Amino acid sequence: MEKVRRLRAMGSLCRQQAAYNGMNKWKLLAEAEHWEYLAELALSSYFEECNAVSSNETAQPIARAPLQDTVGS
Repeated sequence: MEKVRRLRAMGSLCRQQAAYNGMNKWKLLAEAEHWEYLAELALSSYFEECNAVSSNETAQPIARAPLQDTVGS
């Protein structure tokens, strides 16, 4: 999650620079978009890892006793 925060901070810095630097505005905005894209990828992979861990924990087979026939013979 720290990585996502740093990537988003870089995008924010690029947007701030674009506001004050008209000559490179579009380049800086494109760079900000790229940082946001990297943050989304990092966040997505983080949650995929979390889901994989939790699904492995819940995917353990549960041993159950066999059902007995309750119908009289």
